[in-house]
Amino acid sequence: MNTKNVLSMLTELVKLPSVSSTLPSRDMGNIKVIEQLANWLEPLGFAIRILPIAGSPNKANLVATLGSGSGGLVLAGHTDTVPCDDTLWHSDPFALTERDGRLYGLGSTDMKGFFAIAIEALKPFLEKPLSAPLIILATADEESSMDGARSLVHADVSGARYAVVGEPTGLKPMRAHKGIVMKGITITGRSGHSSNPLLGNNAMDAMHEVMSGLMQLRQELALKYQHPGFSVPTPTLNFGCIHGGDNPNRICGQCELHFDIRTTPGMDNGELDSLIQKVLTPVAERRAINIGLRALMPGLAAYEEPENSDIVTLVEHLTGQPAGTVGFATEAPFFQQLGLQTIVMGPGSIDQAHQPDEYMALDQIQPTVDVLQAMIKRYCQ
Repeated sequence: MNTKNVLSMLTELVKLPSVSSTLPSRDMGNIKVIEQLANWLEPLGFAIRILPIAGSPNKANLVATLGSGSGGLVLAGHTDTVPCDDTLWHSDPFALTERDGRLYGLGSTDMKGFFAIAIEALKPFLEKPLSAPLIILATADEESSMDGARSLVHADVSGARYAVVGEPTGLKPMRAHKGIVMKGITITGRSGHSSNPLLGNNAMDAMHEVMSGLMQLRQELALKYQHPGFSVPTPTLNFGCIHGGDNPNRICGQCELHFDIRTTPGMDNGELDSLIQKVLTPVAERRAINIGLRALMPGLAAYEEPENSDIVTLVEHLTGQPAGTVGFATEAPFFQQLGLQTIVMGPGSIDQAHQPDEYMALDQIQPTVDVLQAMIKRYCQ
């Protein structure tokens, strides 16, 4: 393994900004990162497909395939990063900086570093044909909408049966995470002078009832769904932000609430709308007030790979660690939907992700190369 090669590639990836954000003013494309990966992989013999994301200029997925057959391996990750405030960093977030055994830079651990390490790991397998395909799959917009992973189809992983999503887990295999649903509720009442409540219809009063009903729903979900593999074994419902009214002496004419629900494996995200609507409808009818429900983002299903699946057994053996669970969401459910046994496992720590001075520890590189090479040998040779 040539550490200098990894550092050189990661330096190039970090200096290419690829922020994705729900705020249009912060959002940018990932196409330069995709093109750079393609420029490295094509001379190695990979067949390159750059797949534009519909409706998103300068955004694309990369599917790079070496070999053919069935039973192969996908090494997958996202090429975008979260936004950052460079005034909080001790070095330039877009310039890889090495100090104290760490590689600092935006995306160094979440998760451009995985691509640099994966490309270095696969080089010994270029000398003879593979019996099953090795696919490097790089996606767009994981940090905002996951539109890159949502756009994948079976043809993009043709011949593969196994997938590694290289999110930062300290190289500990993770076989499950919760799903996420984000919702917005808007209540439109009628404003008026606060001296006479009959002059209006207070949207904030109605929202108080709605929130009480949602808190009751939270308790019901926690009683119905339990997953002991998580540190918080039940679904959660979090009230994230609320906005309403404009002055103390005016009846509140409109109030809006944003919240999320983290679902456990086995739950159907699709049924949540009807459960929420059962809370909203009685309030709307009783108060003769308009209550609207909408999705703030497309929902993400919970993910769980069976503990006795081949890929879980293999990575537990290779890492010497039992597969666990993580609280953060990944693209793993989309690979499962494409029929792949999927594990979440990669270098670096999630504790450094989304933080100023994000870094990848140098001592994560060689162990990751070793594990990936063992998986390529098992599934592609």
